[in-house]
Amino acid sequence: MAIILPPFKNEPFVDFTNEDHATAMHAALARVEAEFGREYPVVINGEKITTGDLLNSYNPSNFSQVVGRVHRADQELADQAIRAASEAFQTWQYTTAEHRAAYLVKAAAELRRRKLEFDSLLVLEAGKSWNEAEADSSEAIDFLEFYARQALRFAAPQPLTQSPLPDEINEAFYIPLGVGIVIPPWNFPLAILAGMATAAVVSGNTVVLKPSSDTPVIAAKFFELMESTGLPPGVMNFLPCSGGQVGDFLVAHPQTRFISFTGSMEVGLRINELAAKTSPGQIWIKRVVAEMGGKDTIVVDETADLDAAAEGIVTSAFGYSGQKCSACSRAVIVESVYDQVLEKVAARTSKLTVGTVKTGNVFTGPVASKKQFDSVNNYIEIGKQEGRVVVGGGQHELANEGWYIPPTVIADVAPKARISQEEIFGPVLAVIKAENIDDALAIANNTQYGLTGAFYSRNRERIDRAKREFHVGNLYINRKCTGAFVDVHPFGGFNMSGTDSKAGGRDYLLLFLQAKSVAEKY
Repeated sequence: MAIILPPFKNEPFVDFTNEDHATAMHAALARVEAEFGREYPVVINGEKITTGDLLNSYNPSNFSQVVGRVHRADQELADQAIRAASEAFQTWQYTTAEHRAAYLVKAAAELRRRKLEFDSLLVLEAGKSWNEAEADSSEAIDFLEFYARQALRFAAPQPLTQSPLPDEINEAFYIPLGVGIVIPPWNFPLAILAGMATAAVVSGNTVVLKPSSDTPVIAAKFFELMESTGLPPGVMNFLPCSGGQVGDFLVAHPQTRFISFTGSMEVGLRINELAAKTSPGQIWIKRVVAEMGGKDTIVVDETADLDAAAEGIVTSAFGYSGQKCSACSRAVIVESVYDQVLEKVAARTSKLTVGTVKTGNVFTGPVASKKQFDSVNNYIEIGKQEGRVVVGGGQHELANEGWYIPPTVIADVAPKARISQEEIFGPVLAVIKAENIDDALAIANNTQYGLTGAFYSRNRERIDRAKREFHVGNLYINRKCTGAFVDVHPFGGFNMSGTDSKAGGRDYLLLFLQAKSVAEKY
């Protein structure tokens, strides 16, 4: 089946300042709310399985509302899912790249048609503002479209030097790995899930998808969408389950060939450790693709546009309540402009609107769960001992309805303080004074992470130095450190931020492929 696709381009965002678009979004929210409380089954090899072990997913903006109830699998069903995926792999691996890519293109078209529905799910289950939800859905479409095209590229004949031996024909091509366990996060529960799962599938692998327990309904809806494309049973299996009870089993299973994970450093390291141990009957070295978060820094020197720097810091720190692995968690400012930048950051932060994201007229909403709420508030208390609270630090007026935390700026923090080093994953910004540019870059590199960062300066020599010395996978110059676009900013970091997978980049599918060389003598 021949498939010719136009060049990739990023999905445009819906403009919600347009009254018609806003009206349509309100209608979509109402339709999604009308489905609240629905149950979603485990799906293995196309069979829907209800276990009776129900996980309630709550609306973080209003935790009295149950968005949906998801049936959870046990180890027996996990084993069944892996074996179903293994059986499906026997045929799926031999389907053409064109055939596999067509499913992704079809899924992208369907997601585009249902975009406001998925935006609404992201608002109501993940607590995203309308604009953050729209960016998430758009990125999911981008991943589907982009990876479809990359699959075609990797399926094309690979160039080789002509053999010096007479009458010998040589070729090299890529083949899939096998069964993968896909474990996406809750903070980008559509985009990252869609990208991780479909990158593996379009490369010829089959997967067991274990969604986050905080956003399982979005995962279930995306799985239903993939089913609607006619994807063969067993190629993608939906396995909601407790990570603590079933996660290790999935990773250690002898038929698991690779694990694709996005989440915390602690869980990522646990997966890497388990995957390194060979299980009885296992005949391969398991591959781990891990993105494990960060402690991201924006550096500002005395030559920078201070208003632009302050705006970039605030947007990066508090968009989606700081719940992005790329979020600015630390602002490192040289001392000659420290007070000026801090004042500008504080003024902008104080004006941010935090509230019920369903209304569409707030900057950001709640954190995602009670667990996040407790953890972030604990760090704020630690921060009160380690620095000076300039903005926030108290209880939000809606905290008895949802998991709301006011954006909090803590100044005069030491470079090695806990809130300077540990991933908070919430609306908390540590502001650190640096003696000079040398000190600022040293502080920027003083954590165990290396995901994103930004550098504000008008000095070309310093910018070039930051490009060399600021050790992160994604560095941004004179702009915010969040908001990566597919095929524009390939995403992934160094050190304890993971395996530098470069999601949305042109090398990403290689993580789910292996190269085979064939020489034939005539």
